[in-house]
Amino acid sequence: MFIDEVKIRVKAGDGGNGCMAFRREKFVPRGGPSGGDGGRGGDVIMEASQRHNTLIHFRYNPEHKAKRGEHGMGSNCTGQDGTDIVLQVPVGTAVYDQETGELVHDFKFPDERIIVAKGGRGGRGNQHFATSTHQAPREHELGRPGEERAFRLELKLLADVGLVGYPNAGKSTLISRISAAKPKIADYPFTTLEPNLGVVTVGEEPEQFSYVVADVPGLIEGAHEGHGLGTQFLRHIERTRVLAHLVDVSDASGRPDAVEDFKVINKELDSFTVGESAETLAEKPMIVVATKIDAANPEKLKKLQAHAKRRKLEFHAISAVTGEGIEQLKWALAKRVRPEDN
Repeated sequence: MFIDEVKIRVKAGDGGNGCMAFRREKFVPRGGPSGGDGGRGGDVIMEASQRHNTLIHFRYNPEHKAKRGEHGMGSNCTGQDGTDIVLQVPVGTAVYDQETGELVHDFKFPDERIIVAKGGRGGRGNQHFATSTHQAPREHELGRPGEERAFRLELKLLADVGLVGYPNAGKSTLISRISAAKPKIADYPFTTLEPNLGVVTVGEEPEQFSYVVADVPGLIEGAHEGHGLGTQFLRHIERTRVLAHLVDVSDASGRPDAVEDFKVINKELDSFTVGESAETLAEKPMIVVATKIDAANPEKLKKLQAHAKRRKLEFHAISAVTGEGIEQLKWALAKRVRPEDN
């Protein structure tokens, strides 16, 4: 199951209480106070992990608590510190404070670590309160409580290229053709119910270059109002450098106008803003891809190509069945995402 948004509550460990004790030993007159300090409470730590690609492990376990510090003991013995707990999240997870909505951290790289809740400080034992005029102190401190916080975790997959378009436009077939990804492919709408990632490699060593492509579930008109699968998966292409807009130019689509298909999906992209900025997904660099040209309606193909030319958008025509145009598209996408080519 692909889970990309969860709410969790974390509680750092409380600090242990300081001890009140006095040294009572034979041959040790006036032993004095000997209460040890309490141990520090454990922290709650989040770490970006490449072993996870979903947040499902938080779905049925939303509460996490670190261990408290042990209380201080006599003979000036300090209590043991509480054990930290480490919560592993997928790379690409954004952590938001549930109460304020503030972004706490965005995990963009593997093995990043942050403390999301600090453990409480241990209380001081009565040994610390002895003075020349107060040699038998009975004061001691209680441990401080650990931080308790609520977070909303939102996973945004890290990909260089995002594939968008109507259901059955050929996105899953394309990603299966250009990468090792094996998405479910069928001839009915909404076959893809969760995003798929694939790694595409072009060229030969030592000039070989790889980039990541994300195939998101298809959009339909009114998706921003919740129609179809809505826009809940569009966050996964927020970080992409370029969008490949796939348009079915065959008569099998059941829609007469490929240009209108392009405009409808673009309108949905225009309704989705990227993060905290005012930029929409429709403003991202885009390549128009006519699919299923092995069974294309020549008139639909011609009109879509002319529309892309008027919009000054790069255009490619492909067939995932025959392989026509696939290599050219792979190189065109590589050119858009490779740093030295930009």
